[in-house]
Amino acid sequence: MSVLVGKPAPSFNAKAVINGSEIIENFSLDQFKGKYVVFFFYPADFTFVCPTELLAFQEKAAEFASKNTVVVGVSTDSEFAHWKWLNTPVKVGGIEGVKYPLVADQSLQISKAYDVLAGEEVWDEDGNESFVGEPKAYRGLFLIDKAGIVQHQVVNNMPLGRSVEEVERVLDALQFTEEFGEVCPANWKKGDKAMKPTQEGVSEYLSNSK
Repeated sequence: MSVLVGKPAPSFNAKAVINGSEIIENFSLDQFKGKYVVFFFYPADFTFVCPTELLAFQEKAAEFASKNTVVVGVSTDSEFAHWKWLNTPVKVGGIEGVKYPLVADQSLQISKAYDVLAGEEVWDEDGNESFVGEPKAYRGLFLIDKAGIVQHQVVNNMPLGRSVEEVERVLDALQFTEEFGEVCPANWKKGDKAMKPTQEGVSEYLSNSK
């Protein structure tokens, strides 16, 4: 699994559904330079854990927006599957009400670039290609800063839903360190004390936390 932290987020251009209903041809994260981006992969539309995550991100949409942050989801489904799911009521398995962009990665190229694809192409000794595994993405999530650099990543296996609250906590920590130059210790939450990135700062923090 590639570690993208500290590196530019891989660029792409793909079809997507925005505002819950509008299909666009050329969606890119490049349009969000100057903003933070929560870019997350999920295995498939019309599944079971996935709608709980997508709806949880929508519930926090206003909070993310207040922090100059956009949320973008992506799976290997088509833009038409996304559109159908976005326009299906929650009570029958849909995610109606989700407004942030959902990117279509049918080519699998975005999932490969972020190294979250569950399967891979293999070739036999005669040069024949086949696909081993699933052409779906693990639950990868990448927090991208205003300059387009990945600052945080986490990848869960398909049955394991993520914590949106933890994503928000890490975002708060990133923005705090950028603004104040201090670093955030274990379990830090917005409003907690941070510490200076020196040995004296660590000692002071640990002494005061006893």
